[in-house]
Amino acid sequence: MPDPIPFHKPSIRQAEIDAVSAVLRSGWLTSGPKARELETAVIKYVGGSRTAPLHAVALSSCTAALHLALIAAGVGPGDEVVTSPYTFVATGETILYLGAKPIFVDVEASTKNLDPSKLEAAIGKKTKAIVMISIAGHPCRSAEILGIARARGIPVIEDAAHSLTARIGDAPVGTQADITCFSFYATKGVTSGEGGMVITQREDWATRIRRLCLHGLSDAAWSRYGKGGWWEYDITELGYKYNLTDIQAALALAQMERAEAMRARREAIARRYSDAMRAFPAIRVPEAAPGVRHAWHLYQLSLTLRDALAMSLREHGIGTSVHFKPLHLFPFYQERLGVKPGAFPVAERCFAETLSLPIYPDLSDSDVDRVIERIRSHRGGAR
Repeated sequence: MPDPIPFHKPSIRQAEIDAVSAVLRSGWLTSGPKARELETAVIKYVGGSRTAPLHAVALSSCTAALHLALIAAGVGPGDEVVTSPYTFVATGETILYLGAKPIFVDVEASTKNLDPSKLEAAIGKKTKAIVMISIAGHPCRSAEILGIARARGIPVIEDAAHSLTARIGDAPVGTQADITCFSFYATKGVTSGEGGMVITQREDWATRIRRLCLHGLSDAAWSRYGKGGWWEYDITELGYKYNLTDIQAALALAQMERAEAMRARREAIARRYSDAMRAFPAIRVPEAAPGVRHAWHLYQLSLTLRDALAMSLREHGIGTSVHFKPLHLFPFYQERLGVKPGAFPVAERCFAETLSLPIYPDLSDSDVDRVIERIRSHRGGAR
């Protein structure tokens, strides 16, 4: 049997190894100059020529970013936050961390993102924020969502864990919402192993998030122990341990240099898959909406015999995954929120029919063709 094709493999070059080694030799391993450099690099990548300045805070995960973004937006006990059930569990749990309640809105079948046409009905007197999620790297219909939110004075947070390199027209993801949360997890388009970031135009929000991410301290260790620093600090409010280390930041910085090239390779793989599989009547391939640049974090097929195909690929050494089981189908959320199966039929149908194939920069064309050929030979792909 040929070598297995994993669902994901990180793309690590000598530049990444050298960058991390340099930090290890520097003697400063926790949050410091490299974390700040990463913030600057992402602002430059996302912000471009924007006249309104952007502010960024590097964090330990996108989950941390969502949690602190919700705090900055004023979410607290008894509030409601409107979001999609078709997402990773972090989106829902960070709302619950704050004693607030997720209010779910069904998704569009085409993108699996929150359906703006169903948004207004979910907004009520207790709505404190909206969290929109750009699934798989396809941006949300943010203009419509923001229009509804702006008319009601509700802040919008974007869970853009999949979408650092995506664009709507010429506008990068990160410039639409009031605050955007990115992920640098191991499978993402740019990785630090574990990590995340918030981007916002609100300087006051960014300042508070920077303070909250390190125990509520008035000064981080880098400031206190650097040249001219001093040991003394204040605790201004209850905080968390959500800071990104310089080791992780150095890895992500090196990856940022290749962000466009890695996205382009993902797109080429997606195109190769789609060009071949449009010929399979039983399968629907993902498409980018007009004017949208997809990040292609995930390549999600849709088919009715999903599990059979997944098992067939697994038996032949090809890794796959499913993204995502909607939150309202988990017993915890059903018991906590009173939601039931059948409440969000589009999200449920997407979950039942979706299979994510391998898509990462170091995946070769020959391996892509192996995946395609295995699907072709599986009887579900021929129907």
